[in-house]
Amino acid sequence: MPELPEVEVLRRGLNPVLKGRRLKRMQVFNAALRWPVSAALEKACQGQPLLEVSRRSKYLLFRFSTGTMLVHLGMSGTVQLIGPDVPLQKHDHVQWEFEGAKILRLNDPRRFGSVLWLHDIETANWSVVEDPERAQSHGQMESSGRAQSLLARLGLEPFDLAFSGDHLYRKSRRRRLAVKPWLLSGEPVVGVGNIYACEALFRAAIDPRRSAGRISLARYQRLARAIIEVLEEAISAGGSTLRDFVGSDGESGAFQHRYAVYARDGKTCARCGGTIKRLIQAQRSSFACLGCQR
Repeated sequence: MPELPEVEVLRRGLNPVLKGRRLKRMQVFNAALRWPVSAALEKACQGQPLLEVSRRSKYLLFRFSTGTMLVHLGMSGTVQLIGPDVPLQKHDHVQWEFEGAKILRLNDPRRFGSVLWLHDIETANWSVVEDPERAQSHGQMESSGRAQSLLARLGLEPFDLAFSGDHLYRKSRRRRLAVKPWLLSGEPVVGVGNIYACEALFRAAIDPRRSAGRISLARYQRLARAIIEVLEEAISAGGSTLRDFVGSDGESGAFQHRYAVYARDGKTCARCGGTIKRLIQAQRSSFACLGCQR
């Protein structure tokens, strides 16, 4: 699944190309994604200029004056800028055509991605607010309510000034859950998926099995710094390409070549010379050197 760095790489590739361009047409070729794509979305922002492409956790946010379109890539989705003559491919489900022959296409073989509409992004993090006068159809209202509900559950962004070791320490008190699944839950911080949680815990020398509530403030301060460093490095490297992910220009990421522990079970730890192990936590694979992660 594309994680925060991959989605941020996409955002940085799309925003300078599409920002300010008018959306000429949106086409839905297959509405059967994780949630059905409302037919009303095809006209929700037609003719409107795109104000900005932003990001919240792993969601791409296409902001228009009439509202915001949320795009989540699911397990295998990609969005790419393509030429006007590129034929439709298998698993191409949604397409946005902007002025200047700029076409954005969503391809998602497993169809776990989603395209939702949100009327008011400013209310999304606090409550579900609907104004029936603004909703053009029941489909738009249903899509907006679901989008608001998804955003309202999200925790703090890792690049937010409020994110720190103190924040992790406060949130973790009395938590018995192991620190790795706790990070993946999105409760303390969003966007730290499986790959980057493994790498950050290794840099902070913390055993992924340790209870979140039994980690000291000093160690959480190391972990917060490690999370930010790992994510920043991954973004600079264009993200990780393990299976499906490519950037908006079709190029693969390169951070997978820098992994210290992820998917390196049986190999030697570069820090202590021990052997990297693969563990199963909450039905997910964790990778760690138990010789120097305590």
